[in-house]
Amino acid sequence: MIRCEARSVDASAVDGPNGAEVAVERTAVNPWTWSVRLGYHQGEVVSGHTRTLYCAGQTAMSGDGEPRHAGDMAAQVALSLDNVEAVLGEAGMTLANLVRLNVYTTDVALLFEHYGVLASRLAAAGVAPATTMLGVTRLAIPTLLVELEATAVA
Repeated sequence: MIRCEARSVDASAVDGPNGAEVAVERTAVNPWTWSVRLGYHQGEVVSGHTRTLYCAGQTAMSGDGEPRHAGDMAAQVALSLDNVEAVLGEAGMTLANLVRLNVYTTDVALLFEHYGVLASRLAAAGVAPATTMLGVTRLAIPTLLVELEATAVA
């Protein structure tokens, strides 16, 4: 029988309703340690939060809605994450607020070659959200190679 070990990874105060301070506690849930070495948790229990942001899938699109970096996985991952950060920022959040990240790619092997682009930025933010990576036949725009779908709490 595998036991689930939970440990607290973050507790911070955020502004709640009427300006009151609300403690947000994030507890990593990892029945195994291998995923932690890869930069993500199997799950996270979040309590005390007052807001949840569900982000639409973010891709390597410019501010005017044009796809960028055709064929360049590293650049597409970086711009997709920039776009996730832009949405988070508009909601008063940062990468540190991520609790879930779904990664869709048309080329899993190529994404793994450039996964450090994503992992290093998440690590720099001090976050290891529950993550799922899915290989897909194609994304909405044929030149896109990766799409990031995020959930954040504050």
